[in-house]
Amino acid sequence: MRDVSSPYWNPGRELRDPADRDASTLVQLRRQLERAYELPFYRRRWDAHGFHPDQVRSFDDFTKRCPVITKKMLVDDQAEHPPFGSYLGIPRNDIYRIHGSSGTSGVPTMYGVARSDWDHAREIFALTHWASGVRPTDTVHFAFPFGMFFGGWAMLYAAESVGATVLPMGVADTRRHIEMIDRMGCTVVEATPTYMLHMAEVAREMGYDPAASPLRLFLSGGEPGGSIPSTRRLLLETWGLETVCDAGTSSEMFPFVTNAECSEMNGMHVYTDEVWTEIVHPDDPASPVPEGEIGNLVYTHLWRVSQPMIRFASNDRSYLTREPCPCGRTYPRLPRGLLGRADDMLVIRGANIFPSGIEHALRGVDGLGPEFRIRVTRQGNLDEIAVEAEVAPAHSGGEEDRARLRKRTEEELRHSCLIRIPVTLVDHGTFERATLKSRRVIDERPNSRQGEPRERPTR
Repeated sequence: MRDVSSPYWNPGRELRDPADRDASTLVQLRRQLERAYELPFYRRRWDAHGFHPDQVRSFDDFTKRCPVITKKMLVDDQAEHPPFGSYLGIPRNDIYRIHGSSGTSGVPTMYGVARSDWDHAREIFALTHWASGVRPTDTVHFAFPFGMFFGGWAMLYAAESVGATVLPMGVADTRRHIEMIDRMGCTVVEATPTYMLHMAEVAREMGYDPAASPLRLFLSGGEPGGSIPSTRRLLLETWGLETVCDAGTSSEMFPFVTNAECSEMNGMHVYTDEVWTEIVHPDDPASPVPEGEIGNLVYTHLWRVSQPMIRFASNDRSYLTREPCPCGRTYPRLPRGLLGRADDMLVIRGANIFPSGIEHALRGVDGLGPEFRIRVTRQGNLDEIAVEAEVAPAHSGGEEDRARLRKRTEEELRHSCLIRIPVTLVDHGTFERATLKSRRVIDERPNSRQGEPRERPTR
């Protein structure tokens, strides 16, 4: 029987000497490259760039020589070679599960997963859930959707692998979620941070005190809020939690875990023996950035045989450290998790602004509610930004109180973002609540194709 008091699912793996782990990982990487070269998608692209797997003798060789792939390349290849593209890697009748992610054109990107890949993923699913604190004695409530997207199914599989009891409600009425968490005595919940804050609002309207719920652990995903310090504090206090753990990946990298946080809440561990992860210069994916410097993440499946992603440019931005974590695990970490997507970044008057930075500032202002909107406009040749923030339900002050709250909010934003961002305060309940991923950036700059405003997700 597994020792439930141990913080480690597989101590030999989690505490392994990093140099020894990297040596084994390089061997597996070279095997994976040889396998991928047999797929038409990669052979065409690599031949066109003068790259061959034999050129890789080190990780540095890999970064400098192997070209990246992008979501657009995958989408275009599936359009030319439907439905799974020319990188499926297994016979069609060997597909165990079919998943998909939505595309801007309305045509989903399709993922065919081999049974061997799904089974292999069981170990890393269990390992990361155990590291976050999930145990067989827990009852895990799921407020993620169960549809074509991998996310909800993968997290359900993870909790099952640990041996926990699962309550896979998926998309449901918010009041029913709250009732079932209380009725079933759920101790762990998996959802987006936005939905957790929305559930707290609804719980109070129902007469429940969310801080008195049986929940002790929140596993955050789908958007970067779980790693934003002020949002994490708000979640911990609002729900009376012991731990908030964040995880981040993309649908292309499932069913394998790339980055996930342990119960120390000290940043995401990067599971480099499952998915080799690089941080590269935003303008040159062949140039690695030094440790501690922010760059773009590039992911490579080491073990996946069905649709393996080799140097997939995810557009996630973060920085890496190899400083030890108090938990003892020897994997490198992303100390602040995922900072956002490169295409989420707004350049305003020469300053690089991420929605996550604005959220961090707003969450630290007492008197504000959980919802806000970021409006981006263009005046002449200059882009401008403004924030509309809801006041807290209990904030009942007059105009002078609101003026002081607005000034304090603008000061926090200036400190966090280094530019002045005007703030408008609006009544609590003004903005529609998101049940899944939040959509808080409203980009009203002229669209070169349609000339219409467009709304962008925060992640």
